[in-house]
Amino acid sequence: MQAQEGAAAVAIDQTVADTETMTTEAAASDALLPVLLPIGGGEARADAADAMRSDEMRGLLAAIRRLASIVEEETTALATGQKIDFDDFSARKSRSMLEFVRLMRARMHLGGEVEITAEIQRLREKLERNRSILEMHYDAVREVASIIVKAVKDAESDGTYTGRTAQDGK
Repeated sequence: MQAQEGAAAVAIDQTVADTETMTTEAAASDALLPVLLPIGGGEARADAADAMRSDEMRGLLAAIRRLASIVEEETTALATGQKIDFDDFSARKSRSMLEFVRLMRARMHLGGEVEITAEIQRLREKLERNRSILEMHYDAVREVASIIVKAVKDAESDGTYTGRTAQDGK
């Protein structure tokens, strides 16, 4: 009788150990499970998953803030009339945007984080202001270019072939 009870206890212990091993392997392979299973030593794994998620979040936030900083720097330079190297700003914005997009694709599960959502909203506002100022500068450049083109045409023409309608402004 005792031998049977001892064999049953060993079998139960083996089943519990196998279940813990399977659960541990499953948790290790998918560290982003929404539910943490109570396993001996599971708190250490939960802390590691939180730390990894925290590192991912810090990395994504840093990328968003870098992009926002570049956009804000360009916007300030445009608004204050400073000399701007548009190629440099364009290259920096492109690299930073590529980094941001890659991080967002790899960490879509962070998209619902309140802090990341707030940073993306601030970035969107800065990008809109930047677009508005760039558009204003573009319109000014287009207007100056049309004035120059008209002046060049007027300077090259002696009026011989323009006819009376062109001289009257029609």
